[in-house]
Amino acid sequence: MNTYVPILVLGTLGAGFAIFSVFMAARVGPKRYNRAKLDAYECGIEPTPQPAGGGRFPIKYYLTAMLFIVFDIEIVFLYPWAVSFDALGLFGLVEMLLFVLTVLVAYAYVWRRGGLEWD
Repeated sequence: MNTYVPILVLGTLGAGFAIFSVFMAARVGPKRYNRAKLDAYECGIEPTPQPAGGGRFPIKYYLTAMLFIVFDIEIVFLYPWAVSFDALGLFGLVEMLLFVLTVLVAYAYVWRRGGLEWD
């Protein structure tokens, strides 16, 4: 149990700082409300009423999200390799080069197909 005490202390300090910051910002911060501040922020675009079904989103949103998830998960595999790099030797280096080559081929394919273009 003693090995977890520093982690618990750090988590408690982090949570305490976050709660303290939110509380102090609400207590001490300026309170100048106006109509513009209370409106929903829509990136400078005037919000339009949505249809009853919620409206349709362009497929580019979903493709971008899926590409981010795929490449992000592939990069996560680099961390265990980096930790045990010395123990794996030449075999680990060759395997990681093949993995990175596969990721680069997928990246080039997506780039060539226009999956990274934002219209």
